[in-house]
Formats: sequence, structure tokens, C-alpha cells
Amino acid sequence: MSNHGATAIAIDGPAAAGKTVVGTRLAKKMGYRFLDTGMMYRAATVAALDAGADFNDLDQLTEAAEQIDIEARAGSEGETLILVNGTDITSRLRGHDVDSKVSVISAIPRIREIMVEAQRKLAAGGGIVMVGRDIGTVVLQDAAPKIYLTATLETRAGRRFTEMKDRPGQPPLDEVLETMRWRDDIDSSREASPLRPAEDAVIVETDNLSIDDVVCRISEIARSVKR
Repeated sequence: MSNHGATAIAIDGPAAAGKTVVGTRLAKKMGYRFLDTGMMYRAATVAALDAGADFNDLDQLTEAAEQIDIEARAGSEGETLILVNGTDITSRLRGHDVDSKVSVISAIPRIREIMVEAQRKLAAGGGIVMVGRDIGTVVLQDAAPKIYLTATLETRAGRRFTEMKDRPGQPPLDEVLETMRWRDDIDSSREASPLRPAEDAVIVETDNLSIDDVVCRISEIARSVKR
């Protein structure tokens, strides 16, 4: 894997640690491409929901993922758009139905194999900021730098609640917090690519930092890396 991760920045961390917004701004600042790999697992979750798959049946979930073609494109404002079989489903990816199921999808080894292969192909051209839960540990092991963003469960649940507050069917904060606690447990204990910092990752706690503060800190870390 010596060529994976050339001119790549890997950002990992739990849900609502700030990976997407920080990664987007960092990529724009550095003139890099951006990919939120979590959106790919969410796309597979949408596909499974649309197929009426039984989320207790791993074979059904895997089959649904194998039947789709996921494409990442840059939108007019530089945002990442996710298309499944040619249809833009980006607006559906942050729904509570997806939030409550995506960790089931992302824990399935065969689905992770499919996604990791696609992610490495997207990174092959270099010049990319890639965010997720296993970028530094699995997908781009040679990325430099590797960043692990984190925050307390309460801070992250509050962020997700605020993000979703104007959407139909918004669950109460305590439900958002419990869903996030459950996701953290699954993500960190799964057999395939568990959530954890890479051994050489720089850990950045975002509770009391603004987005711009985090972007500046990672930019400084990136500039200090000798390539």
C-alpha cells in the first residue's frame, strides 16, 4: 500500500466530531478534493431501506450494496454530492432513519471491502482530504498527516440535534444522544475496521474550538509534515 495516501490528509473520528465541515473547509483552503466516506455508507443504507431489506439479514444488506453504483461529485459550491445509480440522494443521507441504521451497514465486512476499494480508487490521484472512521487505520495507511477529531458525547449529540432540528420527524435530544451512544459502541467494537485513532494520528479535541480554529490547527500540522 505504499502508494495509497500520497498527498492525502486522513481525518477520522466519531459521529458529529466535526469531520465533514472541517474537512470541506480544509480541502478548499489547500486546493484539495474532499470525500466524506461516511456518505458512501449512508448511501448503501438508503439503498437497503429502498430495497426493503431486513436489517437483521446480513446477506440481504450485502446484496443491496453490491447492486448499486456509488458516485461522488463536487457540487456548484464545492460540496460533495452522492449519486446512487445516477440519482442524487444527498438530501436523504442525514435523515434519522439513516442515522439509526448506518452503523449496521458499516459493520458488515463485505460492504466495507466494497467501500474501501472504491475509496482507494478515488484517492489514487492524490491531493485529497478524506474523512471517515478508518481512513488512517485502513483506507489510506500512508496518509500524512493523520488526524483524529473527537469531542464529548454530549457535545456531539448537541451538534447533531441542532443540525437536524428543522427537519420533519426530528427526534428529541435524549433520543439523538442515545442513538449516538449506540453508534459509538458499534463503531468501536465491530470486528471489521473498528473506530480508533491510528498509532501516528494527531488527536484534536473540538469541544471548545471553532471550525476555523480546527482548520487552522490541521493546516499547521499538514505544513509541518515532510513529504
